[in-house]
Amino acid sequence: MEQLPLFLNLRGRTVVLVGEGEAADAKARLIARAGGRIVAEWEEGAAIAFVALDDEDQARAAARALRARGLLVNVVDRPDFCDFTTPAIVDRAPVTVAIGTGGASAGLAKAVRQRIETLLPARLGALASALHAVRDAMKVRWPEAADRRRAIDSALAKGGVLDPLDRNAADRVSDWLAAGRVIPLSRLETVRLTSADPDDLTLRVARLLGEADHIFHPPGLPVTILDRARADVVRHVTDAPPADPPPGLSLWLQT
Repeated sequence: MEQLPLFLNLRGRTVVLVGEGEAADAKARLIARAGGRIVAEWEEGAAIAFVALDDEDQARAAARALRARGLLVNVVDRPDFCDFTTPAIVDRAPVTVAIGTGGASAGLAKAVRQRIETLLPARLGALASALHAVRDAMKVRWPEAADRRRAIDSALAKGGVLDPLDRNAADRVSDWLAAGRVIPLSRLETVRLTSADPDDLTLRVARLLGEADHIFHPPGLPVTILDRARADVVRHVTDAPPADPPPGLSLWLQT
C-alpha cells in the first residue's frame, strides 16, 4: 500500500481551490458534494487545498505556498507534487467506495469504478442506514462486541439474510435482529495454502481470512497472505494448531 486511504469530513469546512477551467470545475463539484466551502486563496482554518493550474511553475509555487501554511495539497494531474490524490468514487450514500491508483492511472481507477457500479445495488445506502438505526438494539441482543461482529459478518456474507448485493436486504434488518441467530462460541478451520501468491487464494479462504478472529500460523508464513486478513485479527506464531481454540473463528494456516 503506497497511500493511506482516509475519508475526510469536509462538511462546513473551508477548502482552497486555486485555478480556473475544466479541471478546477471538476474539483469544485467534488468539494461541493462533500459539503465543503470553497475559497480561492488561503484562509485561517482551511482544511486542504487543490491547485488546478496549467503552468507547471505556477502550480508548483502555489502548492509550495499553501503547504507552508500547513495544508495538504493536491495538484491536479501532477501526482509527484501531491500530498494526497482523489479517488474514483462509487456513491451509495452513506456507503462510499473509493478506488485509487496513487496517481498512476486515473483511467484505470475509472474503469474499476465502472465495474463496481454495476455490482452494487442502488439501495446499498439504505442497508447501511437501517443497520445504523438498530445499533443500540444490536448491543442489547449481543452485548459482547465479538458476538455482534460475528452476527453481522454472518448476515452480510454472500447469500446471507443481509447480503449487500441483494437490493431488498434493507427491508430484512428488523426481522434479522428479531431472529437473533445464536453465535457459535468457538470454531477452528484448517487452511492449507498452496502458494505464497494471495491471488491464488480461493474465494472460501479469502472469506475466512476476512472473518477470522484469530490466526494461528507457523513462522515464515508469507506476509502477503497475512495482509489479506482483517487488520485487527489476533495473530499467533506457533508450530501447531490450538488444542483449545479461543472464542470466535480461528484459522490454522499450513504451508
